Amino acid sequence: MAEANMIAPDEAPILVWLRRDLRLRDNPALSAAAATGRPVVVVFIRDPLFDALGAAHKWRFGLGLDHFAARLRQLGNRLILRSGSALDVLRDIIGETGATTIYWNRAYDPDGIARDTEVKASFASQDIDVESFSGNLLQEPWKTTTKTGGHFKVYSPFWRALSVQAIAAPLAPPAQLRLVGNVPRSEDLAQWDLGAEMRRGAAVVAQHLLLGEEAAQARLDQFLDTVLPEYGEGRDFPARALTSNLSEPLAYGEISARQIWHQTLLRYPHGEAEKFLKELAWRDFAWHLTFHDPHIQTGCWRREWDRFQWEDRADDPRLIAWQQGRTGVDLVDAGMRELYATGRMHNRVRMIVASYLTKHLRMHWRFGQQWFADTLVDWDAASNAMGWQWVAGCGPDAAPYFRVFNPDTQQQKFDGQNTYCRHWLGTNSGFEEAVPLSWKTSRPLNPIVSLPEGRAQALAALEAFKTAEHPAT
Repeated sequence: MAEANMIAPDEAPILVWLRRDLRLRDNPALSAAAATGRPVVVVFIRDPLFDALGAAHKWRFGLGLDHFAARLRQLGNRLILRSGSALDVLRDIIGETGATTIYWNRAYDPDGIARDTEVKASFASQDIDVESFSGNLLQEPWKTTTKTGGHFKVYSPFWRALSVQAIAAPLAPPAQLRLVGNVPRSEDLAQWDLGAEMRRGAAVVAQHLLLGEEAAQARLDQFLDTVLPEYGEGRDFPARALTSNLSEPLAYGEISARQIWHQTLLRYPHGEAEKFLKELAWRDFAWHLTFHDPHIQTGCWRREWDRFQWEDRADDPRLIAWQQGRTGVDLVDAGMRELYATGRMHNRVRMIVASYLTKHLRMHWRFGQQWFADTLVDWDAASNAMGWQWVAGCGPDAAPYFRVFNPDTQQQKFDGQNTYCRHWLGTNSGFEEAVPLSWKTSRPLNPIVSLPEGRAQALAALEAFKTAEHPAT
């Protein structure tokens, strides 16, 4: 650290540790670093938490990093890529550059919090200033509280409390980021080979991506200008292009929730966009729950449901048929094929395929959570965990397990002309080009589990569970 001691305090570099914030606009850590006028080292760390990501998400993350690196070069800076534990990498770069400050935007998942807490504690006694910032949610999870100061467990009162709070205005992008004189080495993103697990699917899914900060902003503008007036009535129809499609850039921080919130209210200031803003706030609610009840990531939010008798064989042929879009139920299979070919799935259809897996097949919701984590390009840890448990009946929802979506009834209601199903079950959807060769089998003529039979078995399992929990005296 001899070289570091020779650097004047007002010239000592700042490390900005990039995570899920691949944007210049409304990036609090980056803006704060730029405002000091000191040299800035922007680093992304491929640590064990990153390596644990699913195939599609990790691949898409790599594309986002490459795009953001180009944006940084336009500002005269560079993105430094390193692999290893976050603490070790940060120590190394501090030693190489003489940096005395580390900034980052906060994570709210339990593993991310544990990692960041370790980093802060380690540098506390080393004369390294560490500061974390808010910016990845509309509001910090601890700032939206009940009247008694607790956290919310039901969405409706959470929304009412959040909707009257002042949401911080988005920050302007930095005009420049000074480059450190002794630029540390960077690993080669291509050598990371983040798309290795995608195989045949990468070329197909790539056609459906919304990549980068500029594309996200353009999509938001288009949505607000031409789509939002029909959003409230049309968002549940999967064949209509009436959703925002912003979940993908939100997942990588290529646009912030605050940008979406404020730009929406600017154009629709009189409540016309409330349904859309409520959907945006669902993401905050999911992270609110994950922060306060971190067990939601790995077990049932309603802990008693961990004793429910889910089917839990990973090699169950019914689970495999569901994953491959070969259950024989049109809307379920169409949704699963959309997922595999695009990395996304319409939200209404997500609820239906989840209900079929957890109710008609009675498979554990964790299998669905894991499959979505592996295949979604818009994967969000909190939304994924909460969404699966909401449908399974063991999460934060007033409607319990006996709510069973009927895929045929849902298809008649939301895809009455069969447009969505016909496309994704057809030969030109891209699904067959994306899937592994081992999947080349035909769909069954009849459902692997009939809808009446599956519903009856689900309700029977519920009654057995209730009896076991509260036996007659």
